[in-house]
Amino acid sequence: MKYLTMSNGLKIPVLGTGTNTFGKENNNFNGKITFDTRELRSAIELGYRLIDTAIYYRNEAVIGKAVKESGIDRSEFFITSKIPQDKAFIETNELVIYNVEQSLQALNLGYIDLYLIHFPLESHEENIRVWQILETYVDQGLIKSIGVSNFNEEQLAYLMKHTRIKPVLNQFQSYPGKHQQSLIDFCQSNDVIPQAYQSFAKLDAKIKDILIELAKPYKKTWSQVILNYQINQGLVVIPKSHNKQHQFENINVFDFELSKNDIETIKNL
Repeated sequence: MKYLTMSNGLKIPVLGTGTNTFGKENNNFNGKITFDTRELRSAIELGYRLIDTAIYYRNEAVIGKAVKESGIDRSEFFITSKIPQDKAFIETNELVIYNVEQSLQALNLGYIDLYLIHFPLESHEENIRVWQILETYVDQGLIKSIGVSNFNEEQLAYLMKHTRIKPVLNQFQSYPGKHQQSLIDFCQSNDVIPQAYQSFAKLDAKIKDILIELAKPYKKTWSQVILNYQINQGLVVIPKSHNKQHQFENINVFDFELSKNDIETIKNL
C-alpha cells in the first residue's frame, strides 16, 4: 500500500473502501443493520486498511466489529467517520458532542483516525462552530485528524482562515467527466488532501467505452485505470465493492503506469 502524509504529519493510505451499504440487509443503504462483516473482512484480508464510514450510514459498529474480528492490530487501520449536516445532529453544541461520542462508542476502537463534517452547514459560522468542537477531540487524542466532505473552494478557504487546526482532507465526488479539477488544484495548493468518492459510480456510457479501450494495452479493467489515474494525481480513493474479485481488482492498481497521452485523455474526458 502507498501512503500520503497529511499536513499534520500523519499518514493515510491512498486507497481504501467505502462502506455505506456494508452490514445491511440486501446491501441496501436503507436496509436493516445485520452486523454481517464477511464482505468487509474479505476486503481487510486483501489488504484494505482505510475504511470509510459515517454516522449517516448507521454501520459504525459493524466497522468496529470487523476490525476486531480481523485480529490485526488497531494501529494498522485508518478509520474515517463523519458527522451529518442535519440539525438533528449539529443544531447545538451539546448535540455535536453527543454524536461525536456516539461515533466513538459505536466504533469502539479507542480513537478515530479521521473525522469529517459530512456536508457543509448552512453558514461559514456554523461550519466553524462544529469544527471548534471537533478540535477539542483532537486535543484529547480521541480523534487524530479532522477534515471536511463536499466543501467547495470558498467554504474550505473560509474554514482554513478562521480555525486553529487546519483540515487535512476534503472528500468529494470525482470521476472522469466530473474531475472537479479546480477543486483538486485548490486543495493541493493549500496542503489539503483531495479524496475521491464515487470514482466510477456515475460514469457516462461513452466515457466508459473510451476507458475500456484505453485499459486494454495495460491488461487492466476500466475501473482499475480510473483508480490508478486518481492515485497518481495525488488523490485518495475509496472504491466500494461487495464482490471479492472486484475488491481484489480495486486494490490491484499499483503495478502499472499510464502513458502521458493516456493521462491527458482521461483528464480531458
